[in-house]
Amino acid sequence: MCGRYSLTTPSEAVRAYFDFVELPNLPPRANIAPSQDVAAVRLGPDDDARHFVWLRWGLIPAWAKEAAIGDRMINARAESVAEKPAFRSAFRARRCLIAADGFYEWRSEGGRKQPYRITLPDTDVFAFAGIWERWRDPQGNESVETCAIVTTEAVPALRPIHHRMPVILDPDDFAAWLNPGTEADALQALLGEQRQRAFTTYTVSTRVNSAANDDLSLLAPIEPEAARESQPRLL
Repeated sequence: MCGRYSLTTPSEAVRAYFDFVELPNLPPRANIAPSQDVAAVRLGPDDDARHFVWLRWGLIPAWAKEAAIGDRMINARAESVAEKPAFRSAFRARRCLIAADGFYEWRSEGGRKQPYRITLPDTDVFAFAGIWERWRDPQGNESVETCAIVTTEAVPALRPIHHRMPVILDPDDFAAWLNPGTEADALQALLGEQRQRAFTTYTVSTRVNSAANDDLSLLAPIEPEAARESQPRLL
């Protein structure tokens, strides 16, 4: 799964990479967590331009009776996203790109969970494949736009850390992923086997386990023995 990631790249560089219209204020975030607003890109409703939006991480299906279901919907498996009732409508018509520059996974080591940060050394920022949904509560009092990150089997280089990973899309694939008219077979091809990339992986402090911690020191490499000092639980 993908339960934490970072986006610390300056706004101008993010905008240039995704080619969206707006220039948002993007404060550096080292520990983005579910239920928080995340930086995403989608096509505008009235044009073919890419637009920056904030979406809450944790997809709430349009038919849901309460928002709490989103807490369990942070990831959509590529293998079932087209059929699962919670995701299939968004997958067909509401796809987005989620901006990131690193993500975290946890590996069991000596009876504890050791967090690793994973980045791409050949690019400062990259895109997760995402889907989004608009939900209104049954009383019509609240409307919120939410999203989920599409995940797939990890590439061999990452399997020693975790068996799943986010689907990472190349810039050449952005147009097809965002276009609501893209055929299902073409979408599944984008979600197919991830190409081999030169990932950088290193251990980080267990402070990343708590969503309350979000400072740039979390990005620093730490020797596994030195990382034992703080919160052992993933919150």
